[in-house]
Amino acid sequence: MMPILYSFRRCPYAMRARLAIAANDRQVELREIVLRDKPVAMLDASPKGTVPVLVLPDGTVIDQSLDIMRWASTNTGDAEWPTCSDTGLIATNDGEFKYHLDRYKYADRYDVDPVGHRDAATVLLRDLDERLRATGSLGSSPQSMTDLAIMPFVRQFALTDRSYFDGLPFERLHAWLAGHLASALFARVMIRPAPWQPGDPPMVFPTTDAQ
Repeated sequence: MMPILYSFRRCPYAMRARLAIAANDRQVELREIVLRDKPVAMLDASPKGTVPVLVLPDGTVIDQSLDIMRWASTNTGDAEWPTCSDTGLIATNDGEFKYHLDRYKYADRYDVDPVGHRDAATVLLRDLDERLRATGSLGSSPQSMTDLAIMPFVRQFALTDRSYFDGLPFERLHAWLAGHLASALFARVMIRPAPWQPGDPPMVFPTTDAQ
């Protein structure tokens, strides 16, 4: 029996879980969900109702994205991968940056002026650009846990207003994001599966013949 991963293609938390699974050569049964019609099986496993949710063969449920990233490196050649991550940088991303990103992207939902939150998030992006000065990566390599944990959120910021992002004077950050988006790893995790329905045949992720 294979671990089961409930995911949603565009969710940055689910995205980084899939990136870690693929980067560490793990395989799971992928179940793509529809947010407005979450499967009962997922809610039974994790009543909080957010993705990603990983259900292991022994029934253990892991429903935090960073914990799934750590699981992905267990018993692989990259078992030290999580210990080399920059937990402080990831925490800033998941806390302060995500706070401003949500209010920039979903200003109507929060009833706020998006510009102030966009500008606050931009200050944090400037810090990332400076961090990239030394090696071009946020962590020890382009596919470090730090890089893969943060990239989906920078992508989401960029897509909110591409012309604004492209106009920022952050050449290193632009190159870093472009490299991730053009990578074979990103292509592997951004497939477009049909929403899962009970009774569907298992969909193995990532597929062994992906390029």
